[in-house]
Amino acid sequence: MTSPAASSRFRPMQGWERMARRMRVPLGFFTAAVYLFELGRRPPLPAAVAASLLLVLPGLWLRAYASGYVKKNQELAQTGPYAYTRNPLYLGSMLMAAGFAVALLSWPLALMLAAGFAVIYIPVIASEERFLRSAFPEFDDYCRRVPRLLPRLLAKADSRRESARGAFAFSLYLQHREYNASIGAALLYLCLLWLRPLLATHFQGLR
Repeated sequence: MTSPAASSRFRPMQGWERMARRMRVPLGFFTAAVYLFELGRRPPLPAAVAASLLLVLPGLWLRAYASGYVKKNQELAQTGPYAYTRNPLYLGSMLMAAGFAVALLSWPLALMLAAGFAVIYIPVIASEERFLRSAFPEFDDYCRRVPRLLPRLLAKADSRRESARGAFAFSLYLQHREYNASIGAALLYLCLLWLRPLLATHFQGLR
């Protein structure tokens, strides 16, 4: 049972977690607006756009791969990418966000994305971990073996055995609609290639 003192310590964090969840969508729209402003302000360099693929494509792959192992509220995912990091979906999102910041070579966008991840995802991860700890008795042992975000390079023998037993399920990928991430990334690259000239004309007309 949680003591009254411990409960009082958790209340501010839980309040921030609720606020972070509400801020996800508005912050996403604001980030998109900043992205479009930065896109109209300067033309993206072809080399930077190409370099961004080195982060965006692995991020997309990691999210797609991880989604095929997630059975929400049914079992604790410990196989596949979950044998190396406890949050491969969030890690994939971070790689994608960093890639699109590289595509524009925009420090304001990069700082905003970093702040957004810190403000939103740190409390969300903490909230999810509390749920997993209460729902799955094996979660604490899993935490001792696997890092929260930055992946370990090699899985221990027990994790390799678990990974061998697990298998990617394409039906779970479809169920979680993870293909939306690929669609969104494709649209952003189309904006880089085609929307920028239109925005440049608009911004010049305002001067």
